[in-house]
This record gives sequence, structure tokens and C-alpha cells, in this order.
Amino acid sequence: MALVLVLIACGGDGRRPSAVGSSASSDGDHAASSIAASELPRPAPPPTTPSAVDVYAADRPNELSPTVASFPSLLYVPNSESNTVDVIDPATMHIVNHFAVGAEPQHVVPSYDLKTLYVAADKGNTLTPIDPATGRPGAAIPVEDPYNLYFTPDGRFAIVVAERLARLDFTDPHTFAIVKSVPVPCSGVDHLDFSADGSYLIASCEFSSEMVKVALGADGPSLVGTLRLTPGAKPQDVKLSPDGSVFYVADMVGNGVWELDGARLSVAGFLPTGKGAHGLYVSRDSKDLYVSNRDEGTVSVVDLTTRAVRAKWTIPGGGSPDMGGVSADGTTLWLSGRSNSEVYAIDTSTGQLRARIPVGHGPHGLCVYPQPGRFSLGHTGVFR
Repeated sequence: MALVLVLIACGGDGRRPSAVGSSASSDGDHAASSIAASELPRPAPPPTTPSAVDVYAADRPNELSPTVASFPSLLYVPNSESNTVDVIDPATMHIVNHFAVGAEPQHVVPSYDLKTLYVAADKGNTLTPIDPATGRPGAAIPVEDPYNLYFTPDGRFAIVVAERLARLDFTDPHTFAIVKSVPVPCSGVDHLDFSADGSYLIASCEFSSEMVKVALGADGPSLVGTLRLTPGAKPQDVKLSPDGSVFYVADMVGNGVWELDGARLSVAGFLPTGKGAHGLYVSRDSKDLYVSNRDEGTVSVVDLTTRAVRAKWTIPGGGSPDMGGVSADGTTLWLSGRSNSEVYAIDTSTGQLRARIPVGHGPHGLCVYPQPGRFSLGHTGVFR
């Protein structure tokens, strides 16, 4: 770790990553709201955490909520270049449904209450709901620039990540009407995760090599500050460690994952994993972090206790593993092959490739559903 910190200090142009406070703008309108603070919905107490030391304790193998227990096990693959969704039966490894959605679908996102899936199509400016009981889509909902979608841990807001518009829109979690829009002083905001106590979020800005922190207070969200990573860094997926002490951030240019102290908004370390580090997924026993290295066709397995890479799995013949999720029983890691128009099924005990399934062009934020958990924080399936 000492060597890693020295390398970070000496990397790039010699500057250490730095935090820049920006909790208030000079003109007072930086975090404009369409509803007065006094009218904001009051937060509900977050559900009791099953374990004080593991935020993923409710995500154990096959521990499905009664809400989703009867849903068929399916994979939902948004094809960003085909403007379609392919639905795959993981038992047969075959596509069982296929339908069109808005332009450039990026992610398929489980709702906070687990009852609905949403296809976020940023160029189409739509969220298309899917009934996970049938796997069929409903009428599209107009939403501005939904590159990604998250839900606050108390269920109070849905967060529409408007990458092109450089803002986080805190909306009603059912109607998606904007309650408060928080502009971010960075470029390419796209992925985020929440602190263990739900008091703030950390989001990545891939085009400006920055991270942003937003407080989630009773009076609504507010920008706290920014953290500049090494110049040229391209931060992607963000994932909280099981004990809540570290935010892991995949860096496609740095070819590894940053380790961030969210409370201090500072860098704690950096772990090389592979070229094009992109997606982050926690194993069902909370012991490992799977890192998809998109530009070299591998997956690195990080031991979350030692914070070291313990294995690297290579996709035979190459591939471009991007985003996805872990099967409900924990035995399979499903990932989209972004540049290869395919989906990968990887055995989590051996790292062997179980299947590669052809799909549409540009498959991106694949969703495995249902998964264990009490509620969804969004993205392709972050459950607590």
C-alpha cells in the first residue's frame, strides 16, 4: 500500500488528487430546485441494516424478497446501438423476447420497491418500464437524458443521472417528476454509490477525471465538493465496500480501481486490475469484488479483506466484458460484451466461461433479475 500511495503521488504531472469544496455556488442558483425546500418530501427512516459490518448482508444466495420470489429468472440486455432489449433465459441460454425501446438504451434498472424494471435510454429521453413478472415492456415515460438511474437508500428519490446535461435530477421515484435538480461541476457524470448510512453519495465523472460528493440531507440534496483524480483518469463504476469504509472506482484509463475515503473525499489507494477496468460487482458472500476489464477481455477478482487481486479470469478468444450482475445463487457472473455483441456467463468458482450468447449491437447495462435484497439502489442491480 505504501508503494501504491507513492506511485499515486508521483503519477501524471506530479499532482496529488485533490478535493475541492464546492458546496455552494457564487450565484446561489447552482443547485436549482423546482420545489421550495420547505415543500420537499420528508425522508423516511432507511430500513434497518441486517449487519453493522456488511451493507450487502441481505444479498445472500437465493434470499429473494417475497416481492420478487415468483418472478421468472431472466437477463435483460439493452443494446445501445440497436435501440433494443434482448431478454435471455439463463437456464436455456437462449433469447426468449426482443423489443424496441428509446434511442441508445444504456442500463436496465430495478426500481427501489423491486416491482418494476426501467430501460434508461438517454438519447431517446425515455424510461421504458418492464414488468418482471412477464418480462414485457410497457409504455415509455418521458424523462430528460436518463443515462443512468439510481434510488436513494430511504426510497425518497429516484436519481436520474443526466450525463449530457451535467446534472443529477432528484425525482419522484414513481412519476419521475423533478423535485430538485443538482448541476455537477464536472463532465460525464454517470455512475454512483451511497455511503453505508445513506447520508451522501459519490459519483464518477468520466470525461473530466473527477468524483463528486452530494449530501442527502433532510432539506434535500446538496453538492459538497469534487475530487480530482490523476490527470487523464476515466472513472466508471462505483461500488461501496461491504464494511462501508471504501468506495471502489473503476478507471478505464488507469487500468484498475481507485480506493476512496468517502467521508474525507480523498484517495486511499489504487489497485491495478487490467486494461479498461469498467464494471464492479460484489460476490454473494461479500468476500470478493469482480472487476470487468473491458479492453483486455478479463475479469479480476479482488479479495475485499486484503484489498488485493487474488485471481484473473480470461475470456477464451477475447471479449469486451462490460456490465451485468451476479446470478441469484451466486454461481454465475453475467456480463455484456460491449464491442462484441454478445453476453458472457462466467463460473464464479472457477472463472471458466460457461456460455457466450449473441445479442444486438452495443450491449451495455445488463440486468440479472430477480436478485436477493430488500430494496434496490438502481443501476444494473445494487441491492441492500
